[in-house]
Amino acid sequence: MEHRHERARKPFSDIHRDGNKVRAVLLHDPTVEGLDVALYMDGSASMEDDYGPRGILAQLGGVENKVEPQMRWMLQYLATKDRNGKLRVAYWATGDGSALELLGELTAAEATDYKFPGPKYYGKGTVMLPAVRDFIAYIREAQKQGAKRGLAVFITDSQLYDADDVRAYSADVAKAITEGKIPPLNFVFVGVGHDVDEEQMEKIAHDEHDVGHLWCHRVADEMSEMAELVSVLVDESMTVAGGGVVTDEKGNVLKRYEARLPAVLEFDVPEECRLFALEIGGKRYEQPLPPPHEEDHDDDDDHDEPTAPSAPKRKGPGHHH
Repeated sequence: MEHRHERARKPFSDIHRDGNKVRAVLLHDPTVEGLDVALYMDGSASMEDDYGPRGILAQLGGVENKVEPQMRWMLQYLATKDRNGKLRVAYWATGDGSALELLGELTAAEATDYKFPGPKYYGKGTVMLPAVRDFIAYIREAQKQGAKRGLAVFITDSQLYDADDVRAYSADVAKAITEGKIPPLNFVFVGVGHDVDEEQMEKIAHDEHDVGHLWCHRVADEMSEMAELVSVLVDESMTVAGGGVVTDEKGNVLKRYEARLPAVLEFDVPEECRLFALEIGGKRYEQPLPPPHEEDHDDDDDHDEPTAPSAPKRKGPGHHH
């Protein structure tokens, strides 16, 4: 007799039961329903050493691409937030410093072995406004497809050439949100290294509009700290409800999450349990469970659809500086 996983309902991508232990993987964060995410990575000339050599020099080895593992990590994490698990990804500040090189819409699965060697043409400056405009154009189109909220993450290791232009345009964006022309959105701005202008970043982030602050920012000392810093800032800016509660069909509490939900929920259920519910942000998401014995001979080839990878494990917001 064939045994199958119980079909996962949104917001879950995979449900596994082994006896009384349940493992439920979140497809996306249910507190940010309808979120569309984009990631813009600095492609200016100052980043070249971090991406490392290309071509024959790369084959010789010995020089590490410091950006690639961080990009993969961020994509896998951010994909759990995105409504369809696909992120718009681009290098910005390329060419003359104001150009974009779009990599496309990438999923967490694609990010696992996707190559990020850096842009074709490293930028001669760091002009941010075109990247912000690109995201607004993108979110306008995404809104037609059901996006209810936007999030753009920008990484840089340099001082911006056009900080005042970005601030002026941000005011226009806030006005468009107020008027209902575009959905609510947030910008996460992370500087890496000692050449960023934190005072400049603070001015952008501290501007308050009718919709509140659009930007949040932080500076990482090293490239290796970038991804975790992004995850912390995203969680802080995206939070609409802290934690959640898992209950059985009788309403008994199985597990309580006081802080943010992890990407993978693990908890024990009574043997007779055939359903659990995740309650978060005033909403209740019910998920049927297979009987305990049905997972004992589970066949991996019998899945209804491929499962999404879980987000990388990370420290909570309490562990950053």
